[in-house]
Amino acid sequence: MNFSVVQDSTFHHKFSLNCRGKIIPLSTPLVMGIINCTPDSFHSDSRAQTTDAALAMAERHLAEGATILDIGACSTRPGAPTISVNEEIARIVPVIKALRQNFPNALLSIDTSQSEVVDALLPFGVDIVNDVSAAADEKLLALISGQNIPYVLMHNQDQPNYNNINADIYQFFLHKMDVLKKYDIKDVVIDLGFGFAKDLAQNYQVLSALPFYSNLHLPLLIGVSRKSMVYKLLDVSPAEALNGSTAIHAMALLQGANILRVHDVKEAKQVVDIFMQSKAL
Repeated sequence: MNFSVVQDSTFHHKFSLNCRGKIIPLSTPLVMGIINCTPDSFHSDSRAQTTDAALAMAERHLAEGATILDIGACSTRPGAPTISVNEEIARIVPVIKALRQNFPNALLSIDTSQSEVVDALLPFGVDIVNDVSAAADEKLLALISGQNIPYVLMHNQDQPNYNNINADIYQFFLHKMDVLKKYDIKDVVIDLGFGFAKDLAQNYQVLSALPFYSNLHLPLLIGVSRKSMVYKLLDVSPAEALNGSTAIHAMALLQGANILRVHDVKEAKQVVDIFMQSKAL
């Protein structure tokens, strides 16, 4: 597949998300604040190991401009130990209950690949499902079928053998969209899976080709915050990777990104505000 990369505002489509009947426009890019209910997420400042800590983090994220809160209870970093479904449920259910009670208007995204976790959380009003497994568990898709719950489809493959990385990822999404159509899941957001099934150079090959993925006509979520593609390139620690993350966020917005998934909401929202002001001129 041949493709060309052109940096132009025409790649910013007019998208919206239907979150359980609430229409969320994406004409202005949104910030998704990360809350990790885990003891081992790679960026220690994102960890909220108690319900009170998660509430405090949520309050800060929302005050700083987050529209979506992305809550996960199982670390997805490479090499992270697996936990049982029961443990994941035990970690996340009290947090979601408390978030829904204290922030009833916040959009709650659940970062999980387990259908049992989604099933346990549906009664509390899940707004988005963020699945890093690339729809490995089709029971999860069946649970959210027809419920107006947007689904984040991330690129993730075991031991991929790329011929042309961007063309191959594009074909991956086309195949997965056929799977999602079987379950009548209409609102899909794509995540290119930075840091998953890609080495350092490949991450930047994908980053440089963001406008190509606009041909899928789907909203694009960018998740690069403090990841190894930033801190390894700059030879710093994750704690020192904010500036590099911000630089990539600016590049991504210029190339059509709709949602930034971040640890640092205030700084990401400032990038969005500057980007929107530049578009208005």
